[in-house]
Amino acid sequence: MLRRTKILATLGPATDKPGVLEGMFAAGLDFVRMNFSHGSAEDHIKRAKAVRELSLKTGRLVGILADLQGPKIRIARFKDTKVFLKEGQDFALDINLDPTAGDNTQVGITYEPLALEVKPGSRLLLDDGRIVLDVVNVENMRVNCTVVVGGDLSNNKGINLLGGGLSAAALTDKDKEDIKTIAKIKCDYVAVSFPRTAEDLNEARRLLEAEGCHAGIVSKVERAEALDVIDEIILASDAVMVARGDLGVEIGDANLPAVQKMLIKRTRELNRVAITATQMMESMIENSIPTRAEVCDVANAVYDGTDVIMLSAETASGKHPIKAIEAMDRICVEAEKQPRVRTSGHRVELQFERVDEAIAMSAMYMANHTKIHGIAALTESGSTTLWMSRISSGIPIFALSPHQETLGRVTLYRGVFPVLFMHDLSDHAAVNKAIIAELKRRGVATNGDTFIITQGDLEGIAGGTNSLKVITVG
Repeated sequence: MLRRTKILATLGPATDKPGVLEGMFAAGLDFVRMNFSHGSAEDHIKRAKAVRELSLKTGRLVGILADLQGPKIRIARFKDTKVFLKEGQDFALDINLDPTAGDNTQVGITYEPLALEVKPGSRLLLDDGRIVLDVVNVENMRVNCTVVVGGDLSNNKGINLLGGGLSAAALTDKDKEDIKTIAKIKCDYVAVSFPRTAEDLNEARRLLEAEGCHAGIVSKVERAEALDVIDEIILASDAVMVARGDLGVEIGDANLPAVQKMLIKRTRELNRVAITATQMMESMIENSIPTRAEVCDVANAVYDGTDVIMLSAETASGKHPIKAIEAMDRICVEAEKQPRVRTSGHRVELQFERVDEAIAMSAMYMANHTKIHGIAALTESGSTTLWMSRISSGIPIFALSPHQETLGRVTLYRGVFPVLFMHDLSDHAAVNKAIIAELKRRGVATNGDTFIITQGDLEGIAGGTNSLKVITVG
């Protein structure tokens, strides 16, 4: 059984060790994430080269996502590296303080507008919500607070405002420089951190295109205010990441499960890709098996319809990167056996404005209601397979294209498997035979299997899919 849910794993020092990346490929890796919050441009270029070389060597296409750092609203540093804050004590955040002179009464901050964007009663959450401060007042750019939840606080921890509202721009000067590196690497997707509006995503797309890069745009939903304009953000994106860390801090952890389900559902309804991220197998940074809660978390994301599940520190710096992917693979395969994962009412009662979309939906309706072993879609842009993948099904969809850019893009779609397919044939029957021969060569089609093939009359024209044919192999 081909796993439909895609596994995205973050690269880092742990994956640089000899044999680890090869082991991750063998374990079922579909996509890698390069986190531009860490490492140099040279590190990312080297890792991307290793991924491309292994894709060629193994014949397993693994895509590359570049994750921009975005605005980092952080405290500065302490004289003694960390302090302990007691509940009820006073503590201040001061832009004018020496950035290395923090103590257990005050610390510097890196984000100057903070003093202008909070007021008495505002609640600040530090270190992913582990430390909670209530603002008492603001004096000369010094934010005076009371500690509500105390504990250890160390250097450079992040700051969130409960409910959102901090105005830091989504794209920083560092991000704009990193986009130049990303264009050289030719990444398949670029993730934009902390977008507030669709324009943040449009700006990222313009900057990439100016560098000759046409990577897909991933919006990381991390800010509370992004939920107020979520449809606009989704439609400006090619994929949406449910970034549960900062989002959970800003909206409150109890609200996060419902918001995660809403984001996955709405993203798929609007024909975009859904990625579920953050702490999915956090315990495997140290341990060789996941907790039962983590197993259920991954399975529930699959039940909700996510296209992609993501590993962060589990693979970037954890002790068991290969085992983390193997565990995710096992959980996804079992979850996908459940009937609820194979049924869908997507767009059943709507009219289609495009012939190629109608063909895609027709193929999926037929596949789900007759004995079909697979769908082969000859595609230029990948749009046909994206629409197909919005329908929940157990039927594998093979995206056949001569374009590496398209193949990289579709690798993130749930249930879609990229196939490099180049030909110079003009007769449809000959093309169909060549398609089946390629699928047989890959071991995914055997004599007696029934396949749906979709293609267009005009080769090389995006959006031209206008035919559907059912054939029996052999």
